[in-house]
Amino acid sequence: MSYPELYQSSEIKNRVREARSLLESCRVCPRECSVNRLNNEKGTCQTGAQAMVSSFGAHFGEEKPLVSKHGSGTIFFTNCNLQCVYCQNYEISQLGQGEKVSRENLAQMMLSLQNQGCHNINLVSPTHVVPQILEALEIAVQLGLHIPLVYNSGGYDSLEILAILDGIIDIYMPDMKYSDEKTAKKLSGITNYPAINRAAVKEMHRQTGDLKMDENGVARKGLLVRHLVLPDGLAGTPETISFIADEISTNTYVNVMDQYYPSYRAREVPSLTRRITREEYQEALRLAREAGLHRLDKVHLPIL
Repeated sequence: MSYPELYQSSEIKNRVREARSLLESCRVCPRECSVNRLNNEKGTCQTGAQAMVSSFGAHFGEEKPLVSKHGSGTIFFTNCNLQCVYCQNYEISQLGQGEKVSRENLAQMMLSLQNQGCHNINLVSPTHVVPQILEALEIAVQLGLHIPLVYNSGGYDSLEILAILDGIIDIYMPDMKYSDEKTAKKLSGITNYPAINRAAVKEMHRQTGDLKMDENGVARKGLLVRHLVLPDGLAGTPETISFIADEISTNTYVNVMDQYYPSYRAREVPSLTRRITREEYQEALRLAREAGLHRLDKVHLPIL
């Protein structure tokens, strides 16, 4: 079922209720901070009862199947459940740049993006505000929202929240950041990332399958994985590629990204003080192709 169909069956209302209950002793994400966000208590994500938004609008810098002719309708949520030392959007994710929005405001943002002709609603960093998103969605779908929903996350998502999203999210676009738990702890301040991330990606694929596009090449449903290559092999690219090919699907749409550059607090970590080399990126692409991954997004080489 699609989210408009779930709305017609009143199932959206049930999902809203279920998601909202997770805020009382927060376990919306795997951190399980257990604060009462309904009373505006704040855990790691520094977000209380209301979602915060930094900006929204038609965006043309996303993957081609999301952007097409009219852009991806991005909503950039403030704060994050990760604490990446190299975050390139750190003003939003770590420094709290943005404003609180009501469910009505958020619903109107979604409808505005649809009215602009955007091909989808792209929820950027949504993990910590899933209940608030669903509250807004209930309003928006009643007013005619119908375009695909994209869940654009850091990949640190709980199976409990993903079960609530089953049938609601059309396109999952998670990061697969690390293959090593110690590296994830050092660079993003999270525990057990590889196991949680891989279980989440498996569930996302179970729900939506491989990425499907219409006759114009516009994404309609499925999984799209992002993997950012880091210097000195810190991202664990070989293991991630093997996991995708062996345990998800060789038909997975993968964006092997080369755009790392030192940002935020990256220079505190010696290996992160430089961009990746041409050779490091070529090696990542070689591994992907040899593993049988044949749906690779825009492939370009770094300057250095």
